Amino acid sequence: MRRRRLSREDRALWDEVARRVRPMRDAPPDAVSGPPPEKTLPEKTPPAPVPAAPLPLKPFRLGAKAPAAAPPTPSAPPAIRMDRKAFLRMKGGKLDPEARIDLHGMTLAEAHPALIGFILRSQAEARRLVLVITGKGSGAEWDPAFADRRGVLRRQVPHWLHQAPLSGAVMQVAPAHRRHGGEGAFYVYLRRSR
Repeated sequence: MRRRRLSREDRALWDEVARRVRPMRDAPPDAVSGPPPEKTLPEKTPPAPVPAAPLPLKPFRLGAKAPAAAPPTPSAPPAIRMDRKAFLRMKGGKLDPEARIDLHGMTLAEAHPALIGFILRSQAEARRLVLVITGKGSGAEWDPAFADRRGVLRRQVPHWLHQAPLSGAVMQVAPAHRRHGGEGAFYVYLRRSR
């Protein structure tokens, strides 16, 4: 293919553009525009200083300086949503639960689906009062450094019972009477299934 030559007008326009254009800062140097820049040798960096020997650690015990766990603040008594007379009988341990589930020893991942299935199944079977056993959360191997892990189920189960999908099935949650497990269990009074 033969190259076309530029007309005088095109050549004048090209020269005008070439005069106004400035080279980009980071562009590689054009081989035609001039000699290549001189190469400079990189500066030698001084060697990194040798660190001094680490100071010996003083003996310590995990959680030794942690503030003592504050005793739980008593929360306001839960609102009574069920019949007051039945509630007082239930709190006094005079109503026997129709079913029970023992979550003691389960992990949170195991206990949550087990609780959901138990509550929804109990409501479908027209049960009104069930017992959920969580355990007290204390043991012989109790260590103050892990105090926040004690009684995790006991603290978590009431939250689960007041959240979906269980909130629609649960009418009342109350700590169980000593006869039915005391601090390590909850009475759950269910709504009638529709």
